[in-house]
Amino acid sequence: MDALINWLGFDMLSLFGGLCLFLFGMNIMGEALERRAGSGLQSILGRLTTGRLAGLLTGLGVTAVIQSSSATTVMVVGFVNSGLMSLSQAINVIMGANIGTTVTAWVLSLTGIEGGAWYVEMFKPMVWTPILAVVGVVCYMFCKSNKRKDTGLILLGFTTLMFGMDIMSGAVSGLQDAAWFKRLFLMFENPVLAMLAGALLTAIIQSSSASVGILQALAGATAGTAAAVNMGAAIPIIMGQNIGTCITALLSSVGANKNARRAALVHLSFNVLGSLVWLTVFCILKAVMGGGKNAFTALIGSDANQVNIAIAHSVFNIGCTLLLLPLSKVLERIAYVLVPEGKKPETEQVEELDERLLATPFVALERARGLTIDMADCAALAVDASLRMLDVLDVKQAECIRAWEDRTDHYEDVLGTYLVRLSAARASDADSAQAAVLLRAIGDFERVADHAASILCAAEEMKDKKIRFTDAASQELSVLREAVMEILGMACKAFADGDMEAAAKVEPLEQIIDRLREELRRRHIARLQQGVCTMEAGFVWADLLTDLSRISDHCSNVAGGVIDLHRHNLNTHEALREARSDSETFRRLFGEYTVKYLHRILPAEG
Repeated sequence: MDALINWLGFDMLSLFGGLCLFLFGMNIMGEALERRAGSGLQSILGRLTTGRLAGLLTGLGVTAVIQSSSATTVMVVGFVNSGLMSLSQAINVIMGANIGTTVTAWVLSLTGIEGGAWYVEMFKPMVWTPILAVVGVVCYMFCKSNKRKDTGLILLGFTTLMFGMDIMSGAVSGLQDAAWFKRLFLMFENPVLAMLAGALLTAIIQSSSASVGILQALAGATAGTAAAVNMGAAIPIIMGQNIGTCITALLSSVGANKNARRAALVHLSFNVLGSLVWLTVFCILKAVMGGGKNAFTALIGSDANQVNIAIAHSVFNIGCTLLLLPLSKVLERIAYVLVPEGKKPETEQVEELDERLLATPFVALERARGLTIDMADCAALAVDASLRMLDVLDVKQAECIRAWEDRTDHYEDVLGTYLVRLSAARASDADSAQAAVLLRAIGDFERVADHAASILCAAEEMKDKKIRFTDAASQELSVLREAVMEILGMACKAFADGDMEAAAKVEPLEQIIDRLREELRRRHIARLQQGVCTMEAGFVWADLLTDLSRISDHCSNVAGGVIDLHRHNLNTHEALREARSDSETFRRLFGEYTVKYLHRILPAEG
């Protein structure tokens, strides 16, 4: 009793203090790893839809990098809720995430390396943590680059994690000879109780990697003593930890659509079924072989240590995946049984920009960029259709134009709010720059759609008032229309593909369009003076020239943003000035567009 009181008085505080440091370090390291590897993870996530094995490897790779299967699963729930991933694709990624989470246990297992040789000791993380802490502080405090700051946070997070684990081991080591502690672990000789304990601990701290680390710290501190944790208890605890980690995804799915809730339940059913199957196998082997001397008895009777736990964790998770990967369709059917469609299946409300993705800024940014590309397509379709309305007015097509314009207004609202919230999250320099470019681009595309609606109004006014342009004016306008559609197509291509070649062509063409506008305005004034054209037609003509010119201006802004992002400089006006001053490229393109458009209404100069 005195030993228990003494431990509760000090060592228990040390245990919880070490646990807090461990969890804090893991969280800091995981967030910094996400930011540091953001662009790399984008390419991995881009392969989500290529097949079962690709999905499995994607989940494995992403989880190995960010050190959290819970974070990966929450990300998957967000993808499904946003319509970016089907449920069948999500199942493969979830299975891969369960394997990827074992990487943490292998890193922590290095603390259990034994040997007197200096080169063996060098593999122990605690030997290097003071040096890593110094390097991390220098990177974080004295480097200006966010990438180096994140590298510093990774090192500091790892250092904090390892010190926390060391403190936990020291706090538990004082219990080696305590009778009550030995009796506590006798309870875990019952595999069911051991599994429930592992599930409860992991559900509380919401991280299987952390709970496995705690088990490793406990095993390392008591190995070789009467209070040692044996593998017969450790293996069911590990099985339970896989069930407990599902709580994060389940909580994340609250309020999501049916498919997202199904994805969270697939995660739960995968881990529950895998754990129950292997726990049954474990119990049968224990009942059949536990009484004699054999390899299985020696295994479950041996003391658990950091390396053995890492091996058991990996073997169990890989075993669950091999068992259930061929049954992924069965898991999908179970999810549909648990979350049925209902008597009258309704179209799922897909979340355009899921808040869950904000936890991983690079993924949220990629989703926002995808919607912005959709917005650009809507604006381009609206412009193309509105220009055709000048020839033949179609009521149904007019409704489509207004629908596209309304859709771009909606996109501007949701994207603007989302990107502002995303800016509040800690993101890398590259992600912050892309968010700024997106914020500018959505304003430009919304204004392009507004000008399309304005052109439609002009077409409707011409029909209502029976206004007609002269043949000369119609021919001149067709040249300007062709130039505007070309610049709009290039701007959209430059934005969607990050195409610098297309972006470079926008500014020279924008200059030609400005000249075309001025020339067409001058010619129309001449026709008015000659009495060839009416004043009413003149008002519509002036509005059309303004709309088409403004569309080209917004295209120039979009292309300037692409150039900014490529040159890591967010000063669009400076980028455009540089484009104009690039005599070789700019003058060549300017000359080509002069021949293509300006010379069709002006005689070529000597």
